Amino acid sequence: MATSSRTTAVNAIKKALVAGFPVIALVTSEEDQAENAIHSISRMAFAQEGSFQTWDLQQGLRVITPEGARPTIDGTIGLLPALDYLLSQPSERGAILFKDLAFFLPQPEVQRRLKAFATQYRGQNRFLFLVGTQILLPVELRQDIHLIEFSLPDVNELQEIVQRAAQNCARRGAENQLSPDEVSQAAVALQGFTASEAQFTLNKVLWGRKTINAEILPQLHSEKEQLVRKEGILEYYRSQTSLEDVGGLQNLKEWLVKRKKLFSPEAEAAGLHPPRGLLMMGISGCGKSLSVKAISSLWNLPLFRLDMNQVYSGMHGSPEGTFHRAIQIIEAVAPAILWIDEIEGGISSSTAKDGSTGSHIFSAFLTWMQEKSNQVFVAATANRIDLLPAEIIRKGRFDQVFFIDLPNDHEREDILRVHLRQRGNDPAKFDLPFLSVATEGWNGAEIEHVVEAAMIEAFSRGEPMIQDDLYTIIRSTVPLARTMSEQIKFIKGWASERAISASHSGKSIA
Repeated sequence: MATSSRTTAVNAIKKALVAGFPVIALVTSEEDQAENAIHSISRMAFAQEGSFQTWDLQQGLRVITPEGARPTIDGTIGLLPALDYLLSQPSERGAILFKDLAFFLPQPEVQRRLKAFATQYRGQNRFLFLVGTQILLPVELRQDIHLIEFSLPDVNELQEIVQRAAQNCARRGAENQLSPDEVSQAAVALQGFTASEAQFTLNKVLWGRKTINAEILPQLHSEKEQLVRKEGILEYYRSQTSLEDVGGLQNLKEWLVKRKKLFSPEAEAAGLHPPRGLLMMGISGCGKSLSVKAISSLWNLPLFRLDMNQVYSGMHGSPEGTFHRAIQIIEAVAPAILWIDEIEGGISSSTAKDGSTGSHIFSAFLTWMQEKSNQVFVAATANRIDLLPAEIIRKGRFDQVFFIDLPNDHEREDILRVHLRQRGNDPAKFDLPFLSVATEGWNGAEIEHVVEAAMIEAFSRGEPMIQDDLYTIIRSTVPLARTMSEQIKFIKGWASERAISASHSGKSIA
């Protein structure tokens, strides 16, 4: 079994102690888990009384013993007095954990005391730990503080949490029907949660259940919405769209179906890696967004949408910082799909070269796409494909670039069939080949509008919809292909040598 992320973090702490770093910073969202780890290491390394102490803004400096915490040491509620007290105790060996110190790192008075601690206790087996979700080290302290990331629990740890939760329910009378594969899927669904959040989520999902089975998996995926909502940068989509809801685009569908199992342990054992990403470019209204939602359902992966307008708005801080946090969030909840809609709006040829914020985000995006985790699949869509830089399109960033054209005759029939069926109509009662010819040059969104408008007309009469209702709407509608013919011609010409057709009528997939 692979070494867990928690074990890796604990080993990193032990190595830092052996190396003799007097000041160690732990970046983590799990303060309690970090404290338990440091306390455990301290008990093993320093057997004497008072070898582990903690400080926070509420309790001040306290000695932690096997029996519990002792009263606050007099005069140490404030940060500076607590640091001064420690600097006056040169003979004591052990570890001290400061929980709220990261907030005060920019203060010169705090920096000076930390530098003094790092100098005075070098080689003295006395260690000061800082813990926080974000620790931004001032330039003055970067040579004095050793930084360690105390990671969130990985799949192996989460599997243990799931198994313990199911066993606890079984002891209370519930029937545990989870297979080993379903336990693994549940653990994957919980990735991105702290150990406590995972336990709370399982408590919520399992509460009152008489049978614990695969029905909990969709609920666990839905709980990730709460995790992402706290940040407000990414939007979680509960996708109910299947591939059957997407008319045509057979090349794209076949590509997706072939890669459905690449996120499984079996694929990993076979030496196969999950796909990195997919760029769908083409004419507006032809099913790009619908296809992204279908990927989520097909692969059973949560879907998160990143709105580049939100990134640049400044509502969540600097655009660079917002984009970086969005990347951190999606990697934390992986495996997942990151949907970047109309990517050319935030990452274009002009922003890539102007030296502005956009160019910084462009560079960060390219680097991340090249180096990112295999467990994050990027599904990007674009309308103004001529605005996309060549660096985005080249292999190594996206696995495939598909061009989604106006639907052909057969695809228009498929689209009509899908929308008629979704609205409770029998497609067999309509002359789909005739309607397909009548809507030549129409996109999928326009065909959907025809069905909706015809349904309204029939409903207003109090009668079932008939073919004449559809044809009447068709005759009174001017499609996008007619009003924007020059632009569509340009898009097709641009994509002809740069992308694979998503439809069978175009180039085949290599």
